[in-house]
This record gives sequence, C-alpha cells and structure tokens, in this order.
Amino acid sequence: MREELVKLQQQQGASFDEASVPVTFGNDNRAIAAVTTGVALCDRAHWGRIQLSDADCKMFLHNQTTNDCNRLQPGAGCLTLFVTSTARTIDLATAYILPESVLVVVSPQRREFLMQWCDRYIFFGDKVKLDDVSDRTTLFSLVGPESSALLQKLGVEVSVAAPINTHWVSAIAGAEVRVTVGSGLATEGYSLIVATDAAAAVWAALTEAGACPLGDRAWEQLRIQQGRPMPDQELTDDYNAVEASLWQAISLDKGCYIGQETIARLDTYKGVKQQLWGVRSATAIAPGMPITLADEKVGVVTSVVQVADGYCGLGYIKTKAGGAGLTVHIGASEATVVEVPFLQRERLSAPAIAP
Repeated sequence: MREELVKLQQQQGASFDEASVPVTFGNDNRAIAAVTTGVALCDRAHWGRIQLSDADCKMFLHNQTTNDCNRLQPGAGCLTLFVTSTARTIDLATAYILPESVLVVVSPQRREFLMQWCDRYIFFGDKVKLDDVSDRTTLFSLVGPESSALLQKLGVEVSVAAPINTHWVSAIAGAEVRVTVGSGLATEGYSLIVATDAAAAVWAALTEAGACPLGDRAWEQLRIQQGRPMPDQELTDDYNAVEASLWQAISLDKGCYIGQETIARLDTYKGVKQQLWGVRSATAIAPGMPITLADEKVGVVTSVVQVADGYCGLGYIKTKAGGAGLTVHIGASEATVVEVPFLQRERLSAPAIAP
C-alpha cells in the first residue's frame, strides 16, 4: 500500500534503507535550513501506532505510563513514558485521546515490544483491546515556522494558540487526516496521521504547496541537536526517566503507576546522580566514548552526528560534575556541554501535558 508513496518519493530524489524509510532526498542541508526558515516534511511511517479501545482504554494507559492521561478529553494528547518498575525508560510515546479510543505513537524500535508489554498487563475483566494500526496508517511531520501557513494554504483550519498535542480531523487532497499540534521535535510544527492508501496524495499536496522533503538522516541530526532521547541510545535500562530529563511526560499527582514510587523518591530526595545533556566538539567523537573531567570519568556519549562545524552529541553526565557551559574531554577531543531544547529538567507544579 506504500508503493505509490515510495514511487513518488523516489521521483523527488529519495534514497531508502532496507525498511523503505527515506534516508535522504539528496537535500539534507536545504531541508534542515527549511526547519528554521520555512517548512520541512518528514515521513515517519516507520514509527509505531498502537490503538487502544473499549471502555477502559484510557484508564489502562493512565495506569501503565507516567503521565496523567485520565484527565484528558477527546481532542487532547500528551507525551508519556513507558517505564519499568524501577523507572528505567522503555519508550517516550505520544498519546492522542479520541472519543472511544486512544492512539499511541511509539518509537520504531518499540512497536512490537510495547504491543506485547501492554497485552501482558491486560487482566481478566479489563475492557481493553489492542490494535497495531501502523501498517494501515502513515505518519508525516511538518517542521518549521511556516507549517501553519502551509496547512492553511491547503484549506486546513489551524489555531496557533492550540496547546501542544491538540488534534482534530481535517481534509487534505480529499483524504481524511488527523492533524496534531507538534512536530515530534522542539521546533514548532504539526504531525499528520492518514490512511496508508491516501498517503501519496497527501504527501504530493504538501510538497506541491512548498514543504521541503526531509529524510531520516536529517531528522536524526535534528533530534540529536534538539535533545529528543531515543530507545537503545538514551532510553535504556541504564537510565531512569528523571535522569532522561523528561518531566514534561511525568505526573506525580495522579496516583500509582508502574515506576511511580521510584520517580517520587528521586524527586523527594533529589537523588538524580546524572542527567542527559548535549555536547559539542570541533573534532570527532562517537557513541560509547567516556566523558571525562580532570581525568575522571563523569559520563558517556549516547548519540553523535557530524555537522558543518564539528560534532553534536547527547550524553549522560554526573550531576556533581556540572551542566551547560562545562568543558569536558571525550577521548582526545575537547567538548562543551550544552543545553538542548527538547528536555525539561524541573518538574511542573501541575500535571504535565506538553514539552
């Protein structure tokens, strides 16, 4: 069903990986520039989409993840975390509340795992049904300051004041599209969910209206520069949700949930021994390299991308070592610790909704 979209993207210069993800359109620099000055369009169909339905679906997600999903009404959404009983991070997901179901967007590496994880916690008498709708739907992200103008050009009514993760149904190129506020990054934009058989027509309409195609390689550069953590890199059994600096996806006011006791204890006793930060270096660094300060290991690099003026990375650094502005060494390279806009280091005074 994706063949028509893949063919169209090939005509636009796309190169694909073995999973048919468009890695690049041969325009990475122009696409990244569009994120700042215009609007870029990224195909995120390889991210998972899990639909929970039946009478208890919202309460089920509320009890299994870190955010206060139960207070949200249809048309609202939130970031939320799947964590272990010791608050180790499994995935950062986005939940969209629909009238009779919840649609959850999860990371590409966690689609099958989370289907099994959720199924394990559905007990006799729970009115919850799970459906992996990833193959029947497609996810696009518009990223950049002209995203609203582009959607309006296509006849989509938008409100620039709408809270992040607000969503509604509209039409693009004659197809029904769920429009959601938020690009998936720290940059303003929208994410669009559409039936797979209409994806090519919607992609064509968006690019003809002026959106610059952006491949997965450029998306990876943006997510590292902006600090969005990903499974198997920043989100692993080695780090908990508070160390990942994702307070925008955590509530401590909603009652018990998996991992809640550990998170509450970390908050109460300020027991965060390390935190996720950005790092920048003029010379080569790589994931897995130790971060040192005065010859003492204070952290480790988790992700790296090469950029025009050097290397950008993410890494966990001991709290006692310091934060933004700190000069450290990564191998033989000198690096500077920098803040990244996606992360939130302090918990909100009210239950969290948005990044």
